[in-house]
Amino acid sequence: MINWIGLVPLFPLLGFLILSLGQKSFSKTIAGLIGSATVTASFLISLCVAATLPVEPVTVDVFHWFSAGSLSVDFSFLVDPLAAIFLIIITGVGLLIHIYSIGYMHDDPAFTRFFSYLNLFVFFMLLLVLGANYLVLFTGWEGVGLCSYLLIGFWFKNPEYNKAANKAFIMNRIGDLAFLLGVILIFVQFGSIAFADIFPAARQMPDNQPMMVAITLLLFIGATGKSAQLPLYTWLPDAMAGPTPVSALIHAATMVTAGIYMVVRSNVLYSLAPFTLDVMATIGTVTALFAATIALGQTDIKKVLAYSTVSQLGMMVAALGAGAYATAIFHVTTHAFFKALLFLAAGSVIHAMSGEQDVRRMGGLRKKLPVTYFVFLIGTLAISGIPPFAGFFSKDEILAHMWVQNKVLFVGLALTAVCTALYMFRLFFMTFFGAFRGTHEQEHHLHESPAVMTIPLIVLAILSTVGGLLGIPEIFGGHHHLRALLAPLLSFPASLLNEEPSHTFEWIMMGTTLLVLAIVIRTVYQSIVVRAELPSSDDKDITGTQRLLANKYYVDEIYQAAIVKPLRTFGSFCGNIIENYIIDGAVRTVNAAVNTAGSGTRKLQTGNVGFYVFAMVLGILAILVYNLIIR
Repeated sequence: MINWIGLVPLFPLLGFLILSLGQKSFSKTIAGLIGSATVTASFLISLCVAATLPVEPVTVDVFHWFSAGSLSVDFSFLVDPLAAIFLIIITGVGLLIHIYSIGYMHDDPAFTRFFSYLNLFVFFMLLLVLGANYLVLFTGWEGVGLCSYLLIGFWFKNPEYNKAANKAFIMNRIGDLAFLLGVILIFVQFGSIAFADIFPAARQMPDNQPMMVAITLLLFIGATGKSAQLPLYTWLPDAMAGPTPVSALIHAATMVTAGIYMVVRSNVLYSLAPFTLDVMATIGTVTALFAATIALGQTDIKKVLAYSTVSQLGMMVAALGAGAYATAIFHVTTHAFFKALLFLAAGSVIHAMSGEQDVRRMGGLRKKLPVTYFVFLIGTLAISGIPPFAGFFSKDEILAHMWVQNKVLFVGLALTAVCTALYMFRLFFMTFFGAFRGTHEQEHHLHESPAVMTIPLIVLAILSTVGGLLGIPEIFGGHHHLRALLAPLLSFPASLLNEEPSHTFEWIMMGTTLLVLAIVIRTVYQSIVVRAELPSSDDKDITGTQRLLANKYYVDEIYQAAIVKPLRTFGSFCGNIIENYIIDGAVRTVNAAVNTAGSGTRKLQTGNVGFYVFAMVLGILAILVYNLIIR
């Protein structure tokens, strides 16, 4: 089956080509079937590959790409447990989102174009995780950035959506430049960009070498852009401009985890740079807490989930900084289940509310949308870390590792977990409890989504419930399957993997967490449902801290004033002054000088023979004077 690995990305690419070339020929039914069938084929092959995974990583050479001097690059794939995990997540969750999209996008006139973009995105994401060298990985990395731009700006007739797409593309370019510089330094240091050459050589190097710190920091800046960490996170909340399935696929389950994948794939390099790990742990924790507090002040159902994604990604990055690479992948997996579920359930709500996204205009939907209500509850329990749902096990593991590594950052992540329960149950109760606060027209059209949308929700709800079985803690007598699977890839250095908290501490932490979460849930219920203390429906009435959170700490405004406006002013100065007066002025001056000289010399060509004789005599006299007097 390993030799079939090339078919995994090939099927979605074929789907993209077929849908793009036959865009006007296919009905929506056929387009949906083609888009979903190609991802289904990739998913089935991915399962077979995972089931027959060899003990040692296998490199499959597809073709020789190019040679330039001492650089020789093959277009090749690497098949190992890490790649297998991401293949199943991308194709499995991607398939459910494709099926869901058949119902959600049914009335959109650009239905076929949407599915072609989804297929192209899946192709590039699969290319990213299968690449056996940094250049193939970077090709997929850039490809998902392109697809993100296309899908965020899918409804391109809306100027605001185009701005959001541009913002995502430009901010990712900042990180991508750093990533590319990191790859160049890798080639300078190791003479190769292939994983099979780099990692064995890196194992012989001492810790904290300046070159290794520079390489890992540059690669991490790339991850900061793709995985939406401070300061390059503001594109992701704006990316909610795209259709809701896009939010679930790109900004919850796959693209934003590309940075996490890249760091884990490069774990040998990062383990040699403890300074970089400390930077990552700090940035991840600050991002997690910062984004969680912003989510407390949002009233757009998708914006709450967007900032939740930023926060959860921060927890993953913090886990990486603590050296808990397998734990980060565990949370990537559980997060893919419950965040895709939450986004698609939010889409079901929006679908029922005729496009309304403000939770202040919802309420009382649990009776009208029973399936959506139930699965949204499961997603909320999972992301809040309530046992036995998936998020409990992965978040508990992150907190346990951070307690060992850094007590201060542990407090930050613990506060993040509390904030997560606060904003998620606030969102849940405002959406599904109390009286309906929308218009009479909206209430009249309230209905549960069709089966093509609810079945993927039910499957994701099941995965969000049982996903934690992949990593049951030893204190429960379980076995961490993911850690055992990834252990051969993460065995360097061993010190980062052997530091575990005591079982006593884990019991205390779990008990405290459950007590705090119970208090939080009861408090939110009393506030939202019993006392109906809802935020004002008029943004002008919001004041104080709530206003600060609603405006996201004015980070976008700060970026606008400190970066965008000065750059535009500088660009205007260059265009109006340097371009017009200096560059164009110099060209105009030369042009004027040539014209003036031409006009002057033109007057000498009079056509009068007498004048020519007179000029010749003057010339002869000038030569004589020069030879007799001056010389």
